[in-house]
Amino acid sequence: MIEDLEELVLCESFSSDLSAVARSAEVVAAMGARHLGAEPEFLVIDGVTHLRWTFGIPKVLLLGHHDTVWPIGSLATHPWSVVDGVARGPGVFDMKAGLVQTFHALAGLGSLDGVTLLVTGDEEVGSLTSSRLIEDTARGLAATFVMEASADGGALKTARKGTSLYTVHVRGRAAHAGLEPEKGANAGIELAHQILAVAGLGAGATTVTPTVLSGGTSLNTVPAEASVGVDVRVAEVAEQERVDAAVRALTPVVPGTHVEILGGPNRPPLESAMSASLYALAQKLAADLGAGPLSSASVGGASDGNFTAGVGCPTLDGLGAVGGGAHADHEHVVVAEMPRRAALLRALIEAVR
Repeated sequence: MIEDLEELVLCESFSSDLSAVARSAEVVAAMGARHLGAEPEFLVIDGVTHLRWTFGIPKVLLLGHHDTVWPIGSLATHPWSVVDGVARGPGVFDMKAGLVQTFHALAGLGSLDGVTLLVTGDEEVGSLTSSRLIEDTARGLAATFVMEASADGGALKTARKGTSLYTVHVRGRAAHAGLEPEKGANAGIELAHQILAVAGLGAGATTVTPTVLSGGTSLNTVPAEASVGVDVRVAEVAEQERVDAAVRALTPVVPGTHVEILGGPNRPPLESAMSASLYALAQKLAADLGAGPLSSASVGGASDGNFTAGVGCPTLDGLGAVGGGAHADHEHVVVAEMPRRAALLRALIEAVR
């Protein structure tokens, strides 16, 4: 497993570098072919390379991604290493170790019949080219096992918040701020009203966060345009629909301004009801394997498992690496846990298909 993990980590795969993603896909495909005895489909959508292996009539989907958030050259500052049983390097935890565990779990099965493995290349940038592929692949299956990294302490992820991403764009009218400001329609003031309005939509587990701001052209000009990005996280589909309706209903306050809403829901939530039966099964199998009790976690970050749950496929997430530091300088994997997680995945596949 360590040699495979090293091979993947040394092949940098920054999501925004399509050439790097294509090279990574070749490496992942070759590794998969060695372990599974079959070549994958190469599915290139808008320049992004995804891989899919299908064995027999699909029943179970294993889902992961090979792209990372780490820019090309990150190995120079975050080199591959294994020290005291801990592996480090760009993308080692999110989620190259998960891919290695998946290949080894499948290699240990007597038959791959009923298994589909989908490895996408744009998860870290919103799965814009792969979301429909994921949904179409998962629809009607008995289960999806998401090989994203575990939560703290190896916990499985039984619920994830859904995400919506918006840009609130305001158009006003420019004027000289000193000579005739009254002839302008201040897009900045209007945007301030809209920021307060959207921020007020958060309630309970729902967060609505204004993020990136822009506007104006010079210090002495009434701004004609201004915009704000808005990040929405929800635990339930009903909340995603409520917030979406409220954002689209925003109206201008400052005379002479116009408000335009761009964007919308990106991923539906993975609600705990979609993972409950699979989590109970995982707990039983872990006990049978002598792996100790498994804990669960609800997390704010989304994954491609949100898409599979959204089409009605029972989904269990966080079956990948045990470690920590996703997207951070201290990203790491506990090597000893890799074969144990692979064994759990193998048992889950055998129980479900």
